[in-house]
Amino acid sequence: MKTVIRAFFRTLRIVLGPVMLLKERLTQPKGVLREAAAQASVDQQCQSLALYQFSTCPFCIKVRQEMRRLSLPIEKRDAQHHTANRDALLQGTGATQVPCLRITEADGQTRWLKDSAAIVAYLRERFAAPAA
Repeated sequence: MKTVIRAFFRTLRIVLGPVMLLKERLTQPKGVLREAAAQASVDQQCQSLALYQFSTCPFCIKVRQEMRRLSLPIEKRDAQHHTANRDALLQGTGATQVPCLRITEADGQTRWLKDSAAIVAYLRERFAAPAA
């Protein structure tokens, strides 16, 4: 019975995964426009961030959409298919839950932010779009 259930969910992921990625592609938000100097500053700040994610995870898609909306070039690390990324996530947080944002502070300390809503809130607070 356990094998049947696993096969069902594996098949479901195989079928729905491409549909979810297509929807993400078709509904990409337009990124905010910043002046060149402001965007360069944002780009520099984003170098200390890395998003551990699965490509078809709906919560990861939510975070990636917000990254696009805020024009944030945050490195995305696949924790589903790349063992080194999954191991780094497991070592850093004690779990392989995604999405998870790795934040390297200026003093070299690393902190991990789990939960898509918390990540989106953090990104909005830190990289708020300029007022029009």
